Amino acid sequence: MRTIGILALASLVLSGSQVPVAPRGAEPGAQALEKAFLEHGIHLDVARGLCSIPVTIDVRDDLLEYLLVNPQGAQHESLFLTDVVPSRLNAALLALGAERGKNAEWKLKDPAPTPEEVRDGVLPYTVDSPTGDGFLLYVAWREQGETFFFRVDDLLRNLETGRSLVRHRWVFLGSRMVRFRGQNEQEVFAADVEGNLVNIVFFEQGNTLLTGARPECLRQTIWLANGWLLPSRGSPVELFFSRQPLAALPEGVEARLPVVPKEEEPDGGRDR
Repeated sequence: MRTIGILALASLVLSGSQVPVAPRGAEPGAQALEKAFLEHGIHLDVARGLCSIPVTIDVRDDLLEYLLVNPQGAQHESLFLTDVVPSRLNAALLALGAERGKNAEWKLKDPAPTPEEVRDGVLPYTVDSPTGDGFLLYVAWREQGETFFFRVDDLLRNLETGRSLVRHRWVFLGSRMVRFRGQNEQEVFAADVEGNLVNIVFFEQGNTLLTGARPECLRQTIWLANGWLLPSRGSPVELFFSRQPLAALPEGVEARLPVVPKEEEPDGGRDR
C-alpha cells in the first residue's frame, strides 16, 4: 500500500473523501492532522497510537450484538451510541497505522453432516474467527468526583460462562465500499450508510470498522452489558481505541472526560 503525508490525509478527511492508507508514527504535520480530526469529534494522538470519541450509553439491560453504532444503525442492540461519522473514525484508525485484518469466514463442511446429525444440532459449517491487526478498546468518564476507566471487554457479560468477554484485540476491518439501492448506484462507504461501527458478534458482510474476534463471539444470544459497572442509559462517556495496552488513562486526558450527572437515589437517598 502507498503512504500519503499527514497533511494530505487531513485534507482528505476534511473534504469527506475516503482515505486508502495512513502514515506510521508521528510526522511534522501530526498536530495539524489531530486538529483536523478534532473538528469532527475525534481526539487523535498519533504519537501515543490512540484516538477517542464521545459516545453515550445505550442498551444496558438487553442482548447485544454491537458495541458501537450511530443513530442510523442497530441502536436497539448496541452498548454505545455516537454521532461521529464512521468514515471519519475509519480515517483516524488508519492514521494510527492500522492494517485491515480478515473477517470471520464461514466454511461448509465436506462431507456435510447427515440429516440426523443436523437434527441433533450439528452445524453444516465451521467458522474461522477474525484475525489480524486491530485495537484494544477502553471507556472512561467522570462521576461524582471519581474517574472510571475500564477495558471494554470487562463491560460485556457472557451468559454461557458467567464471566466477562475475554480481553483481546478487536480486529480492524475498515468497512468497505459497496453499492446500495437508493444511492444512485454509486459506491458508498458501507458503515456510513448502515450506521454500524463495531460489532461484538460475527457478521459475514464485514461492513463495520472493527469486530470482536473471540471464538465465542459467533454466538448472538449470549452478550449482555455488565450494567452494574455502567452509568444509566444516555450517560456520556468516552471510548478509546488504542494500539497498545493502557494500564491507566494517558496524561492530560482525564481533564476532558465527560461528567455523568448524579443519578437520583431511591427514596431520596435515605439510609435503610
